[in-house]
Amino acid sequence: GSSLEPEERSMEPPAAPPEKEEEEEEMPLTAAPGPGGCQLFGYVGIEAVLDQMKIKTMKMGFEFNIMVVGQSGLGKSTMVNTLFKSKVSRKASRPGREERIPKTVQLHSVTHVIEEKGVKMKLTVTDTPGFGDQINNENCWDPIIKYINEQYERYLREEILITRKRNIPDTRVHGCIYFIPPTGHWLRPLDLEFMQRLSKIVNVVPVIAKADSLTLEEQAEFKQRIQEDLKTHAISVYPQEDFDQDLDDRALNDRIREKIPFAVVGADQEHQVNGKRVLGRKTKWGIIEVENPAHCEFPLLRDLLIRSHLQDLKDITHNVHYESYRVRRLNESNGP
Repeated sequence: GSSLEPEERSMEPPAAPPEKEEEEEEMPLTAAPGPGGCQLFGYVGIEAVLDQMKIKTMKMGFEFNIMVVGQSGLGKSTMVNTLFKSKVSRKASRPGREERIPKTVQLHSVTHVIEEKGVKMKLTVTDTPGFGDQINNENCWDPIIKYINEQYERYLREEILITRKRNIPDTRVHGCIYFIPPTGHWLRPLDLEFMQRLSKIVNVVPVIAKADSLTLEEQAEFKQRIQEDLKTHAISVYPQEDFDQDLDDRALNDRIREKIPFAVVGADQEHQVNGKRVLGRKTKWGIIEVENPAHCEFPLLRDLLIRSHLQDLKDITHNVHYESYRVRRLNESNGP
């Protein structure tokens, strides 16, 4: 029951509640940040997109088109066969005396499907027999320029169709390997004129053919002279300095530009060296191993074309060379 007597109230203020020794911190709902930043609820699996892209790309396959240009007898076919370790470039089977040197520059394209570890690549090699073999080589680059522009035009016509294909066949030339004769002197006017014209519409990679005919001192001096010629005549060969995207790409491409033009040796025969089968050329003094960096710079050329810069060659062809051609053609069609 309740009491009817009045309650006694004390005049002292009420005692404060006891203070906590340590204040409790409020824990956030998010977990601890991981190495990639703050993660809300842990693993999601975004990097699986890379696996999806890889599987899809492997099903579709790759397309890569290269062109080899140079005088007869510089080993263009052998070099391409060595590059892909397969017979991708056809050689004429003992042509007649009248057919050995064509009267004009002719272009022969051979397409193969190469498969390695489940990855398929449709490779097209375009040879240019007759280039630089005549006494009068005036305008001998015109058929090559015409062929490259025709491939751009073919791709453009497929691209501007109202109902176009899902995957447009890509026959554009992604890289042009230009073979320089191992003279040991300066570049010839033909070499300068060709690279000046072709470097504006395609990726040009100059190489010194049959470099085993030069000593190491002659190779270094010849390289220096070629680099001076390219700089004097403002010839931009691949990889171009204007297209370096970041500092890492610039550092890698600077090391490559120091080695250009590559002094290469091609061989399609295997020999026994220290119990191993190696590709090389047998001489009286020994065997020149093609894939040995101490003997020639063929491994650098292979790394550039296939292992490190194959996709970059395709991207520059599409985003720079083809884009400039597309803009020019559309301006011509929309003009008065």
